[in-house]
This record gives sequence, structure tokens and C-alpha cells, in this order.
Amino acid sequence: MTILGQNWRRLACAAAWSLALLAGNGPARAATGDDGLVNVARLQYGGGGDWYCNPTSLPNWLALFTQRTGIPTAAREAVVTLDSEDLHRHPLLYMSGHGRVALTAAELDALRRYLDAGGFLWADDNYGLNASFREMVSQLYPDGKLVPLGSDHPLYHCYYDLPGLPKIHEHDGDPAQGFGVVRNGRLVIFYSWSSDIGDGLEDADVHGDPPDVREAASRMAVNVLTYALTRP
Repeated sequence: MTILGQNWRRLACAAAWSLALLAGNGPARAATGDDGLVNVARLQYGGGGDWYCNPTSLPNWLALFTQRTGIPTAAREAVVTLDSEDLHRHPLLYMSGHGRVALTAAELDALRRYLDAGGFLWADDNYGLNASFREMVSQLYPDGKLVPLGSDHPLYHCYYDLPGLPKIHEHDGDPAQGFGVVRNGRLVIFYSWSSDIGDGLEDADVHGDPPDVREAASRMAVNVLTYALTRP
């Protein structure tokens, strides 16, 4: 895609957001708090995994989203549990960690209701989450499954034109792969595996990632939030 085409798409995304916000409906309405700022929610989950990992990644993500799109965001993410009263105020739930995730039956029901009502979950494996997260998904949607997302999926092209999920950290050396769960034609879960986008969003001195790697993580994160805010 040409630079001109990319710029038009970015302007269209920003315009669509602005119109939805002014109209007071759609995903824009759900994405803002009382202060009118876009925010995302970090999911606090049980099972022993470090749901609180990468403490600088989400504030950095919100800040760079404002810098690149002009859409105002909160200074810090919200933190929610699946029984939080304001769960449905957030269009995007983010979860990460190195260890085990385990949800109760009531929490699975709450997450299912959230997703089926229009919510979106981004699970970013920070190395070690994979087995228990996949088990959680099988419990959440026994009739569904995580499927690989091709490089042509709109998630990779809704703001920046990306060739697919970028590889940020090596871990076992497997190629980065994005997976998704689709319900009634709508992507409700995005799972970034063997990539570690959250590490690439942290302050530069935390992991020492080179600028090009941090830029790849930044572009992917901007795309995910753009997709969550503007998808049908």
C-alpha cells in the first residue's frame, strides 16, 4: 500500500472515532470514562500468573496511541476483575503474564457475556501463559477454538499496514503467530504468541530492545486498539 493510502486510512480511522464519540454511541461511548478519555483495562485473573507484569507497557501504549492518532487517552490503564461492576465500560481487556491462568465457572460466564456483548480480549503471552490460556479458551467456548490469523486479517491493516505479528523476543525461537476466536463472524479474542508485544512497549531501559523492535511493537499495539475501537 502506498504512503498516501496509509495516510487516508489513518485519517478515516480518526474521523470514524470522532464521529462516534460526538454521537455518543457505538464503541467510542463504551471506551471513554467520565473524563471522556479512551482507556483499556488490564485483567486481574487467578491461578498464580503475574497478571501485573510489564508495569510500564500499558501507560506507554496509551500515550503512543494519542501521539500517533490524536485521540486522547488516560494516563494509566484501568485494572478490573471479571466481577467488576464497570467491566462492560471497557471495550478492550488486556491480559498477559508468565504463569498459570485459571478462572472459576462464574468468571468464565462473566467473560463469555462480556465478549458476546461486544467486548474484545487481547491476550499477549509473556512466555509461560500458553498452555493454561489455551485450556481457558476451551472452557470458555467448548464449541470454538483458537485459529491462526492470516497476514491479510484486518487487525494487521486497520491503522499501520503490517505483514503480520512482529517478533519481539526470541524465547524458544518459534515464529510469532497471532491466533483468534471468532464468534458470529466477529473476532472476540486476539492471542499474540511467541512475540511478547508487551515487553516491546515497556520503557526502553527495561529490556534494551533496539528502536526498530520497539517500533514494531508500538505499531502492533496501535493496530490492536484501533481495531477494538472501530470494528463493527
